[in-house]
Amino acid sequence: DVGDDTSIRALAAATRVLVTTVGPYVLYGNGVVAACADAGTDYVDLTGEPEFVNTTYARHHERARQTGARLVHSCGFDSVPHDLGTYFTVLHLPEDVPLRVRAVVRVSAAPSGGTLHSLLTGFARPRANYLAAQQRKAAQRGAGERTDRRARAVPGRPYRDDVGGGWAVPLPTIDPQVVARSARALPRYGPDFSYSHYLSVPHLYTAAGGALGMVTLGLLAQVPPARNALLRRLAPGEGPSPEKRARSWFTVTFVGEGGGRRVRTRVSGGDPCYDETAKMMAESALSLAFDDLPGTAGQVTTAAAMGDALLGRLQRAGMAFEVLDTDS
Repeated sequence: DVGDDTSIRALAAATRVLVTTVGPYVLYGNGVVAACADAGTDYVDLTGEPEFVNTTYARHHERARQTGARLVHSCGFDSVPHDLGTYFTVLHLPEDVPLRVRAVVRVSAAPSGGTLHSLLTGFARPRANYLAAQQRKAAQRGAGERTDRRARAVPGRPYRDDVGGGWAVPLPTIDPQVVARSARALPRYGPDFSYSHYLSVPHLYTAAGGALGMVTLGLLAQVPPARNALLRRLAPGEGPSPEKRARSWFTVTFVGEGGGRRVRTRVSGGDPCYDETAKMMAESALSLAFDDLPGTAGQVTTAAAMGDALLGRLQRAGMAFEVLDTDS
């Protein structure tokens, strides 16, 4: 029971790795992270909620560093394919040079009720999202997290997609922030790293319609009766049928450049919202429990915490990480 701190703390103290899918995390997740940080227990979730990730950093990162707990958020479709796919791409580029990576996401899948509830909850909390980001920045300054290396997420502009044949438009999810945090943590990303994140759409008017839909959802989320009506359309635990999931798929195609070299890579798999996310979450937990990993603690990303070990696990579990072509 996430409302019973005693039971949560007893559970965290009794295990090496705790996995939670109870969301929206911003409503139900803080006590679980606090318990793991205090107990020195590794933590895994599926969140794509920036407010939650920023808040848990400000509240629990330092305590987790003291106890040795690794707090690893976003171990599902948000953000494993993008984080580890960028890591995989960087490994095929020269070292110690400025690097640029862009990723283009193509996906055919239906979301879950839990995803809808997390999305609308985030839309309903714009001020809380802003304050959480500011709290994280203040906590990072207080912890002295500085480096002479630069790593950043760059929004980018729409362009003709040479992968899907349509248009690539900026995709404002949590994934670019996760990739940038991995790049700041790992010197292999070079002295100056940038990442841009895109969604492939067939036409620009498709993108415009999607953006208008997101703005409309954001406005409706500010009105409680409208928000509640939307939430009733798909309850947590509801989602696509097994037959629909069997037809679902995703690809993320990366273009990395630096040091006079260019490489194209791809991460791909089946249904991203359930089947592949289950693999990513489970293999992340198993990796933290059993693999020989770098010495990290506090809030860390999948690439920084597990890197090569998780990459190998996901490949053995059936997710494809492949080099498409290279130019020197």
